[in-house]
Amino acid sequence: MFDAVKVKDACVRWIRDWFEENGPGCNAVLGISGGKDSSVCAALCAEALGKDRVIGVTMPNGVQPDIDDSFRLINHLGIKRYNVNVGPAFDALMAEVEAQLGGPASRQTHINMAPRLRMTALYAISQSNNGRVVNTCNLSEDWVGYSTRYGDAAGDFSPLGGLTVQEVVAIGKVMGLPIDLVEKTPSDGLTGKTDEDNLGFTYAVLDKYIRTGVCEDPDTQALIDRKHVMNLFKLKPIPHFEPEI
Repeated sequence: MFDAVKVKDACVRWIRDWFEENGPGCNAVLGISGGKDSSVCAALCAEALGKDRVIGVTMPNGVQPDIDDSFRLINHLGIKRYNVNVGPAFDALMAEVEAQLGGPASRQTHINMAPRLRMTALYAISQSNNGRVVNTCNLSEDWVGYSTRYGDAAGDFSPLGGLTVQEVVAIGKVMGLPIDLVEKTPSDGLTGKTDEDNLGFTYAVLDKYIRTGVCEDPDTQALIDRKHVMNLFKLKPIPHFEPEI
């Protein structure tokens, strides 16, 4: 049985210990999307470090219809915020790339460019605020590679990297976060589809498989296994050549 309070308290201690070792007095800087992961990460960091040492950054790509959810979470926690619109940079860079390609960039290029620009913005804010960047990905996303390498998969420390989606939701509830944000249907904000539409299975099925090894549908299990194996490289250090000297 998952004990959300016990795990939350342990994670708070882990964050404090990490900062003592890797950035005493530094601030936690993270992107705030208005969903469960960034909401829970921000709340954990605020409890661990104090709200004055947590900085939330909203980063719309042009117009973000649900950005009020991000502002509401920031106001709920009482943390400092910045709003960096990556839209102009996205448009300028994409135009230059497509000019060099001599035609449209691939769909995946369009999908991944914004998260990578957001991470550039996060590190810019962080370095100007004595900060450490929070990776807000959870175990379920990492398991099947549902993240952008050097985009939302980047960061200096990862509070939720060992927690499934269902466990993150449980922690958000015991922390008293707005319930609609904790239970907000996750989507990529780009294609109009939910995460589960894109993945081809639900997080509930994935989380059960991760924790118990049980997946009732053989086709779904095969799909999860295939995504896991194909995306393991995202979780590993960059391979490097080791010369025999």
